[in-house]
Amino acid sequence: MTHTDHATPTAEDAGDDAATGDGDATTNDESAGGAVDAAIDAFARGDPVCIHDAADREGETDIVYPASGVDADAVRRMRNDAGGLVCVALADDVAAAYDLPFAQDVIDHDLAADHDLQYDDRSSFSLTVNHVDTFTGITDDDRALTITRLADAAADARAGDAAAFDFASEFRAPGHVHLLRAAPDLTAQREGHTELALELADAAGVEPAAVVCEMLDDQTGGATTPSDARAYADREGIPYVEGSDLVAALR
Repeated sequence: MTHTDHATPTAEDAGDDAATGDGDATTNDESAGGAVDAAIDAFARGDPVCIHDAADREGETDIVYPASGVDADAVRRMRNDAGGLVCVALADDVAAAYDLPFAQDVIDHDLAADHDLQYDDRSSFSLTVNHVDTFTGITDDDRALTITRLADAAADARAGDAAAFDFASEFRAPGHVHLLRAAPDLTAQREGHTELALELADAAGVEPAAVVCEMLDDQTGGATTPSDARAYADREGIPYVEGSDLVAALR
């Protein structure tokens, strides 16, 4: 099975999402709090979480891991069960410690001009990297190595010891792992998956580096609906949480 396996969504399904608290509606306080607690516990163990941002934003659910919890099996899950880009979100102080820019600021081409993004003010994309010990950088093992070393880099930077990690010697660019630079104040400034994942990392007490990958629908080619993403999470024993509930609990 690749990505999500289900019938094509209908207008009736969309109504079900709204009625059951999927999409942008928040569940009752008790169940929302339980979902947030389950997500924090999973992240602290190094396990994945499914996070839906908001129906009035991207309207996407991402499979999200703490970067230190990623191995080849985790990369395989993301490319098979999610299907979007495998990206590593880094806290702003980590990106600053290693001089990692926003991609739009350093691309010397007209394509990098300001654009009207329908879902946010700006993109969080930074550079793309491979670890120097990878071959092509795209295999499950290669990407897992790149991601776990990014977690180590983030841990050193947050501890005030970025000088001990030679980022330029450890990684090369361009590569196959997309870096995302978070807003400095996380969800107080921006409520994207980048910031939601890092809020969760902080709450779980893990390094400020998280892997996010969008869940896509094989039949429609669009984002997996919240109800289908929740059903997948239930089948796989993965916590599912609404971004609005994370923001309310953790901001």
